[in-house]
Amino acid sequence: MSDDSTASGGEVSLDQVLSATVQRTGALAAGVYLLSPDGPVLCLTAVCGLPVRAAAPWWRVTVSAAGPLSEAVREDHLVWVGRQEDMARLYPNAAAGLPYQFALAFAPLHGVRRWGALVLVWPASRPSSLTRRERGHILSSAGRVTQVLEQASVPWSIPDQPRAVPLLRPGPDPTQTGLAAVDLLQRLPVGALSIDLQGRITYLNDSAARLLGRSADSLLGAQPWQAVPWLDDPVHEDHYRTAVFSREPVAYTALRPPDRWLDIRLYPDDSGISALISPHPRRQPADAPAPHITADLGASPEAAGTGRIHQLIHLAAALSQTVTVADVISMVADQILPAFGAQGMVISAADAGRLRIIGHRGYDPRNVADLDGLPLDTDLTPAGHVLQSGIPAFFADPAEMTRAHPRTPALSGKQAWAFLPLVVSERRVGCCILSYDHPHPFSASDRAVLVSLAGLIAQAMDRALLYDAKHDLAHGLQQALLPVTLPVIPHLAIAARYLPAAHGIDIGGDFYDLIRLSDTTAAAVIGDVQGHNINAAALMGQVRTAVHATAGVLPGEVLARTNRVLMDLETDLFVSCLYIHIDLARRCLHLASAGHLPPLLRSPAPSPHTIALEVDPGPLLGVRVCSEADYPVTTVPLPAGSLLALYTDGLVEAPDTDITDSIAALADHINANGDRPLDAMAESLLRHAGLPHTRTDDIALLLLRSL
Repeated sequence: MSDDSTASGGEVSLDQVLSATVQRTGALAAGVYLLSPDGPVLCLTAVCGLPVRAAAPWWRVTVSAAGPLSEAVREDHLVWVGRQEDMARLYPNAAAGLPYQFALAFAPLHGVRRWGALVLVWPASRPSSLTRRERGHILSSAGRVTQVLEQASVPWSIPDQPRAVPLLRPGPDPTQTGLAAVDLLQRLPVGALSIDLQGRITYLNDSAARLLGRSADSLLGAQPWQAVPWLDDPVHEDHYRTAVFSREPVAYTALRPPDRWLDIRLYPDDSGISALISPHPRRQPADAPAPHITADLGASPEAAGTGRIHQLIHLAAALSQTVTVADVISMVADQILPAFGAQGMVISAADAGRLRIIGHRGYDPRNVADLDGLPLDTDLTPAGHVLQSGIPAFFADPAEMTRAHPRTPALSGKQAWAFLPLVVSERRVGCCILSYDHPHPFSASDRAVLVSLAGLIAQAMDRALLYDAKHDLAHGLQQALLPVTLPVIPHLAIAARYLPAAHGIDIGGDFYDLIRLSDTTAAAVIGDVQGHNINAAALMGQVRTAVHATAGVLPGEVLARTNRVLMDLETDLFVSCLYIHIDLARRCLHLASAGHLPPLLRSPAPSPHTIALEVDPGPLLGVRVCSEADYPVTTVPLPAGSLLALYTDGLVEAPDTDITDSIAALADHINANGDRPLDAMAESLLRHAGLPHTRTDDIALLLLRSL
């Protein structure tokens, strides 16, 4: 992004607008997310009122993520989250990574094009509801930011990390009282520090320098966790982040290595944080349990912070919702890649001693084809060795990779790699490779989080592979038992559809069939086997075979014989079935039903109307007390141009809706669209059934029109 800290001519800068937005709305902070030109990712570009470090876990967010920011951009509307409880209820995944008490508003930045979103943060002390006036302030502020983006003289670009925007507040000249304040603080026996909104120490007294064990020169202008190694610890970071976001005082006890306990109190406001440090009043033995996690003075300052921990919790929650391998691939590509700033991904599964690539992103398909099916002992890539050993490998630049695997850099075109083994209970599931377009050093924190994340991916992938195998077996069986093509019958137009149940539901036993009996007669069949599993799909095939074997006799006799077949099979499953004998010469239908939903018949123009045919029902097939069940036959006319619709309950059943009302609504839809071509009509009926993720049952549909 261009540096707009100063405006040229009359051009208003983003700094000015963001600072004014914070003051005008009463927010404690504001941020601007811009859509990346390289993919559907929102990148935090500028932050006002908060340290950039405090927002580090949320620098990059995918548009497809299940959270309020992504929703605001996808749905192009203002999203308000007034309380942490609302966040947990509406966006549980996002709440896992934002365990702080505050209110949030997300306003889309949409002008001549979609730019991204404006985010505003308030402390938890403000009311949880949003007034119309406040909503207007937020939307008008988003409009001003959008205007700045579109009128900028220099094109905007995405920075590597967000830029801190100063919060400009009018006030008296501090030099009038500055010397007196300094004298006051120097006389205090406790340490006093002032930390600005970017996390830098702007003032400290001599007591603070002495208690922290550093000189004042090394502390002024620095961030505490950079200047004092033992403060770069997850516990300190979390307390600091809590104070920043909540704007509430935070007090805790910390150990200055090796054995000195200090009381630290943080007092935040809109201008920064005041910190007071004092010796803990009670001495504790060296072997006493520490009230907080502590870090040795020589510990690496790269330990995984709580921001990364919360980010890991968020990604774990997202992985827990994946079902299929495709879900896992999409989740890794859409959320994990942006979270770690990677541009490429390859996930391989171990298969008979080879690495089979099951998903990739950011790679040329030709290169992927060269890598697919490599043996585990290949030296072309570290993936096989990583998987066999279970030890991850990190390569920060091509030179480091070339020393171990000379051909890999040229093959992939990437500049840095993280090879993560996917291992579940000592069982090798596969390998996940994250790659970068530029050299990328991997800190100890990065490596620790990525290794932990690999374990979560492995669990999700193992579960997804088992699900897909079971699903493919059942679905393949079901598809093999459904008719591949339907016969051509003179003077009869035909369209059929089968749609599996929504995501995550096992295979069921819905079926349809059309049997040609002669040039002028045919049998139409539709049914639904109880259950959603392989047994249901297998029984569906046996019912179809039994119907085929007896088709041509009276419809009631066909169902009675099929019922006896099910009795002989001694199955515990029941089957609903509708059998229709179509006589095109006499223009009539002969129907028999085994507890199935009524078919719908639309009469031809000029006065079309659609009715549910009243068919005297017989018992479900497979009911043992009805081995000699009777299935009455109903006869109705079939005028030329009539449309007949046979369907299963997946097309009409919906939660909290009476099925009679659903059938009536379906009849109205057929009546209004019945003159369309049958294929278009079939697609229209499936759309009428609702979105795929709302369905809980399979749909079988058979449309017939007499010509």
